[in-house]
Amino acid sequence: MQILVCGGAGFIGSAFIRNHFASKPQDAITNLDSLTIGSNLSNLKDAEKNSNYNFVKDDIRNLEIVSSLAKNADVIVNFAAETHVDRSISNPKPFVETNFLGTYSILEAARRSDKLFIHVSTDEIYGDAKNKESFTEKDILKPSNPYAATKASADLLVEAYHRTYGIKCITTRCTNNFGPYQFPEKLIPKTIIRASKNLKVPLYDGGYQIRSWIHVLDHVQAIESLIEKGKSGEVYNITAWNEITNKTIVEKILKLMGKPLDIIEKVGDRPGHDKRYSIDCDKIQKTTGWKPRYKFDQALQETVSWYQDNPQWWEPLANENTLHPQPWTIQY
Repeated sequence: MQILVCGGAGFIGSAFIRNHFASKPQDAITNLDSLTIGSNLSNLKDAEKNSNYNFVKDDIRNLEIVSSLAKNADVIVNFAAETHVDRSISNPKPFVETNFLGTYSILEAARRSDKLFIHVSTDEIYGDAKNKESFTEKDILKPSNPYAATKASADLLVEAYHRTYGIKCITTRCTNNFGPYQFPEKLIPKTIIRASKNLKVPLYDGGYQIRSWIHVLDHVQAIESLIEKGKSGEVYNITAWNEITNKTIVEKILKLMGKPLDIIEKVGDRPGHDKRYSIDCDKIQKTTGWKPRYKFDQALQETVSWYQDNPQWWEPLANENTLHPQPWTIQY
């Protein structure tokens, strides 16, 4: 099999590449990435040892490049996206350009080459679940911030291309990911890094927002199951049912690190902040038989240990938003 991975130098994309080569080293993977914020080629040092791995530095909005690479692929998987919610509030334009126009470019390439397109989306497109048990794939999309709105728009464009042009496509909507190699601005690595430096750990409105978490390897293995058994034109939610408040996660991390809980600092809430995300993933389980393997507490402990043991990876990436965060710079 030959796979074109868009955004493969990011957290989830690189995990997909590493995981795929671990089980199928004979397959060929081309990684197309423009190396913007969140991308890091050091995530792929092991993959670079495989002669079937090829890296191309370019933008997914470059239709000719994407089309050229798609010709030789059996599957296109798109992880490329602007994902930092607070950055989308400050400046939505890059999110529109990458998340929507970039998806358009890949859809056109998939249409020209008649290849299967896996569109990786997010549970945030459903909006706040505070008054609902869990969202299913049939629920209405009600995004609350520019990031989620651009991803929802891309989801609708994928659906339209399937219905209008008959392209082969699958959309995935996953909950919050965590694990090694996650960009330091995100909640879990930021907490670990700031606590290791004995800095305050800021939480929006005290951290009572509820998020559902999944280990990144469970996520990419779910995508693998859909490549093999998913139905074209369908949407699949992916979750591990680990619903927990941000405050509780931070407290767990601090206890694992032996740090006092009084370094938690309440800061003002951000605009349009959803209180709870929750999705149901019965559909993917019934379709492919996939189930999450990682237990949250053990995986969190392993993640904390990884960041503690690998400062050489995160120190060059720990920017002002990690070490000196202002309002709207605490990522979930």
